Amino acid sequence: MAEQRRDQLFATPQKKTTRFVFDERVADVFADMIARSVPGYATIVQQCGELAARFVRSNSRCYDLGCSLGATTLSMAQNMPTQGTRIIAVDNAPAMIDHCKRILDEYRPNVSVSLVQGDICETAIENASMAALNFTLQFIAPEKRSSLLARIYHGLNSGGCLIVSEKIQVQPPELDVLMIELHHQFKRTQGYSDLEISQKRDAIENVLIPETLTTHLQRLSDVGFKSASVWFQCYNFCSIIAIK
Repeated sequence: MAEQRRDQLFATPQKKTTRFVFDERVADVFADMIARSVPGYATIVQQCGELAARFVRSNSRCYDLGCSLGATTLSMAQNMPTQGTRIIAVDNAPAMIDHCKRILDEYRPNVSVSLVQGDICETAIENASMAALNFTLQFIAPEKRSSLLARIYHGLNSGGCLIVSEKIQVQPPELDVLMIELHHQFKRTQGYSDLEISQKRDAIENVLIPETLTTHLQRLSDVGFKSASVWFQCYNFCSIIAIK
């Protein structure tokens, strides 16, 4: 198994914080970064596998949209039926795709996986029994989010599910402040310094654009999902399941 590198990208003072991008430097430490930055991340990924066992049907497709290093892909692959099923894992970052390919080659999942470098907003969704947007929608321009979800909805088979995991704005504002502070404390317990937390927050501002839970649920309803609910939340991070 490849060694997991520790995230120290923001550990030294920067004269000017550059805009956060999913380049080679980020891809190289991403597994450590997201595990130490997103409370409950491992649980969400693991449970995506449990949901795949429940929702994925033989002779259908499963989509991991914004697959990064393929953690959700592997979790689903380990639990879903193998007869005629395929996972389409998509990411627009070349560095993420390169690293994901190496990881998939190492683990060799029993399910067929098609790894695609491309824009998820232009990805054809067909014959899908499950799709996952794990911490991906927040990086899509807000004006494109409804059309993306509508594309996924129309490509899902009846009874299929969509998982949307996001960092959210909590209401009212004073509670949002508390959740942000609790999140920062979580990162400190994971070994991040105040400098790292501050510089990472500056770098990702206006790159990751969170919305309220109400906005997410209303959008899912608007594009046609008959039901949607939070199934996991920790601080200002949550995961929603929507069923067609």
